[in-house]
Amino acid sequence: MNPLVPDFLSDFVPTLIHLSYLLASVLFILGLKRLSSPATARSGNRLAALGMLIGVAVTLFNREIISFQYIIAGILIGAVIGAVLARRVKMTSMPELVSMFNGFGGIASALVASGEYFRIAPAVFATQELTALAVSLLVGTMTFTGSLVAFAKLRGIIGGAPVVYPGYKVVNTLVFVAFLVFTSLFFLDPGNTGLYLVLAGIALLIGLLLVLPIGGADMPVVISLLNSLTGLAASATGFVLHNHLLIVSGTLVGAAGLILTLIMCKAMNRPLFNVLFGSFGGNGVDTGLPGTAGGKTVKEVTPSDLAIMAAYARRVVIVPGYGLAVAQAQHAVREVADMLEARKVDVRYGIHPVAGRMPGHMNVLLAEANVPYPQLFDMDDINKELPKSDLVLVIGANDVVNPDARLNTSSPIYGMPILNVDQAQNVVIFKRSLNTGYAGIDNQLFYADNSYLFFGDAKKSLELLQESLKGL
Repeated sequence: MNPLVPDFLSDFVPTLIHLSYLLASVLFILGLKRLSSPATARSGNRLAALGMLIGVAVTLFNREIISFQYIIAGILIGAVIGAVLARRVKMTSMPELVSMFNGFGGIASALVASGEYFRIAPAVFATQELTALAVSLLVGTMTFTGSLVAFAKLRGIIGGAPVVYPGYKVVNTLVFVAFLVFTSLFFLDPGNTGLYLVLAGIALLIGLLLVLPIGGADMPVVISLLNSLTGLAASATGFVLHNHLLIVSGTLVGAAGLILTLIMCKAMNRPLFNVLFGSFGGNGVDTGLPGTAGGKTVKEVTPSDLAIMAAYARRVVIVPGYGLAVAQAQHAVREVADMLEARKVDVRYGIHPVAGRMPGHMNVLLAEANVPYPQLFDMDDINKELPKSDLVLVIGANDVVNPDARLNTSSPIYGMPILNVDQAQNVVIFKRSLNTGYAGIDNQLFYADNSYLFFGDAKKSLELLQESLKGL
């Protein structure tokens, strides 16, 4: 009996706990629903966070796991760390931060399930509980090491190109088969902690081997998939603990992450199997100095010429990419848009589903600069408007605007849905050099008759454009 509960209320405690879990689950669902729109995303986060706070508090109170002074201390420490990270982490580093969130979420689930295994006699575990334990251990630990690799690739600690070697697929398959074999042995002798530790080691290795062969071009999909696996690990841990709230919340995260992963695979015209095992992409390599590339010529544009093109256009479409985030140019692009709108120019933003380094990267980046939500158009909607647009400003994007995906049947990205910016009257590409994107493919848009290159840092280039606009 909980000493904090009066005797006359003790009979109602189980009901109150279940009602609290139900309330928390409803808040999770409402929060997830509100995340579907940028206008309601913040309130959705708050609702989901409130649900998690209720779930944590009720669980700890019910199980009498820890005294309340430690609960309060943990909440305060976590809140401070979260607030500092939210304020200080740059948008360019947000994909790495999300990747680490996924990793720590996965390992937390595996550790909680493992703690339950070591806390009670394994002999009392039913087959379904042992299965949930194995799933939590496998998915949680492989998510942790896989997220570390994704973080290292995004951070540039290791190259974005796939890390492969002869026979690596065979090795990966054998490692996974080894996990299944040792899992079967563990089921026969669940009290053998040595076998359990071997399983943990193999699961850690699987995470490394799974993500290392995936190229930088596929990192947005990988981050989304790892997020889904984090939810699956949490749900499995819920079955180990017999905690309904953990099962519900983990399932929601897993399902939402998987749906997003499949949407992004569709946007790349590549099945998930090909993303995981196709070893596609590169680091992005220089194809030449500004002006020429393999005998092909590009046309450069000056700030003053671009200012005239933009100021007297009827419609300008801005296509952001990772280069915009690297240059921290989101506020500069908003200021350029404001100046054009003051001249009665129709300004819109075209967002590709996999632009940037994580799902929704460009949306979050532009929201930071208070770009109005109605000006953001997804790929299908903006593609209808591009043939009627006078000017497209491609700022830091590459593979998602490469016309080879539509025109060149021999291209590795052929069939990938792209933003058809080449169909606009004029296109200006903001780039530092003629580097390829993470797909490692030269972009034929650079050499089109209606394309112009504006070489330099995106933020500085936009500031030069602003000065030229002021002079008109």
